[in-house]
Amino acid sequence: MTGRRPAGHRSSAGQRAVTSDRGSFTAELAVGLPALVLLLLAGVTAVNAVTTRGACLDAAREAALAASPGENGTATGTRYAPPGADIAVSVDGDRVTATVRVPVRTLGTRLPRLTVSATAAAAVEPGNPAPRP
Repeated sequence: MTGRRPAGHRSSAGQRAVTSDRGSFTAELAVGLPALVLLLLAGVTAVNAVTTRGACLDAAREAALAASPGENGTATGTRYAPPGADIAVSVDGDRVTATVRVPVRTLGTRLPRLTVSATAAAAVEPGNPAPRP
């Protein structure tokens, strides 16, 4: 025998036995629901940051490739970059490097923003005018 009482069992005082976990679902829901919402918002922020980083990488690659034959890399990068991005193109010898940075909103408006960045490099094409950042 397991020691459990049947549902209709009456105690020695003649009253029906009361279970001790009454209302526990409501308490667990009240504690778990805010944690679940916070986890969902963190996941949405992470997906937004990864998507923005992909866009930054595309913009940096296009800016570096445009600057390598002598075109304006910053103008080209601006067309591909997410809104509010900061684009920096530098030329060092025979190498062009483009960096794109953009702030990403986190869980709330009062929290600091994350800064997502991506960098791409390209070789300067020989025989063309000097690259323009």
